Amino acid sequence: MTTQITIKDRMAIERAHMTERDATVRSRNFEEVNTGLSKEEAIQEAIRCIQCKTRPCVDGCPVSVSIPEFIDRLAADDLPGAARILQHDNALPAVCGRVCPQETQCEAKCVRGIKGEPVGIGYLERFVADWAMDNADQLASEVHPAKTGKRVAVVGCGPAGLTAAGELARAGHKVVIFEALHDTGGVLRYGIPEFRLPKNIIDAEVKRLHAFGVEIEFNVIVGKTLTLPQLREEFDAVFIANGAGLPSMLNIPGENLKGVYAANEYLTRVNLMGAGRDPKSTTPIIKGKNVAIIGGGNTAMDCVRTARRLGADRAMIIYRRSEAEMPARVEEIKHAKEEGIEFLILTAPLAIIGDSNGWVTALSCQKMELGEPDASGRRKPVPVEGSEFEITADVIINAVGTSANPLLTSTAPDMELNKWGNIVTNESGMTNLEGVFAGGDIVRGGATVILAMGDGKVAAQAINGYLAGKK
Repeated sequence: MTTQITIKDRMAIERAHMTERDATVRSRNFEEVNTGLSKEEAIQEAIRCIQCKTRPCVDGCPVSVSIPEFIDRLAADDLPGAARILQHDNALPAVCGRVCPQETQCEAKCVRGIKGEPVGIGYLERFVADWAMDNADQLASEVHPAKTGKRVAVVGCGPAGLTAAGELARAGHKVVIFEALHDTGGVLRYGIPEFRLPKNIIDAEVKRLHAFGVEIEFNVIVGKTLTLPQLREEFDAVFIANGAGLPSMLNIPGENLKGVYAANEYLTRVNLMGAGRDPKSTTPIIKGKNVAIIGGGNTAMDCVRTARRLGADRAMIIYRRSEAEMPARVEEIKHAKEEGIEFLILTAPLAIIGDSNGWVTALSCQKMELGEPDASGRRKPVPVEGSEFEITADVIINAVGTSANPLLTSTAPDMELNKWGNIVTNESGMTNLEGVFAGGDIVRGGATVILAMGDGKVAAQAINGYLAGKK
């Protein structure tokens, strides 16, 4: 019995560390880097949790997973019990266990972290979710609720849309997701490489939603195929979660040269279309031997590590601040370094240089130094006079961020937008249009998967309340 283990004994257990594939080998293939915990390791890690009464880890979770409860069931070797708790609270637990930045959220608030390392909540979430997928027959199916007769349209099949759809279907509403692409997952599928998030994980998570009656219509571009006013007329409520897929431009000379990619395009070609890694793919990709990625976030890390796997001899991160200011996860930076990625920090691009045929040949840069903090709270990069230099490159990828695509909102001129073109909502995800809610990157701008999921869960609760009061 785990209750018989004293706090002192729990505190004496060292944190488990997940094994990883050899960096030299993995940098040339797309197999998942982290290999997961064994059952023995997972139970031992779960026992490290001291089950504190304040439960600060739950406050740190955007989707409010009952973390102590599922960990307690795991520590007691009750895997079905742990899985039921986790799946009830989180529509995509196997995804979150892989890509959620637990180190800045739930684990950052873990009491155990005050004296030593926090409980590996992300590791345990992944273990339980993977077990649940492999042992679905041991989990009793959730009871389907009575049908409400209400219909909800969800625009976008990414993390926010999938989460909202799952919550709404569990409440008894008829849910139809409209997806612009030909497959599920949104950014989970086209934006995150296989070595971080295997696509069969997404398929398994979506399968659970199908079991609740969620329908998904592909190749539907809301703003072209359908308009928002049409959805409002056909459905009782609409949740917009179409992301923010419009690239932010560098605004430097040479951006239109051949060999320059926006991060979303580059990752979509490889992840969704199989370019460069699937012999059957007809989608072209310029692989490049000297590839420079401009940016320092998780998307930049995904691009540079993908370029390495596609054969780049020199794959580089160009980032204008220092490593301490990089928004990418510490684990992603660590993995990138292990795989031979070069980091040119305190370096800003000035221009992209090409040859007479319009192909990229180099990136003109300038060294920077850090000055006073800017609006983001990070120290502002300041150019160093006379420090210009060139980097040889045949492929350059812009990974500095994305903004809202105006295609959907252009069909709803009365919808309130902010100065960046993002949809304005209240704390419940409601827009200024009756029955229309929104969440994820279309509201936040570029953010994390788990924050988008949190928006989906909050909006679903608000939609339930709205529909309950609608005749």
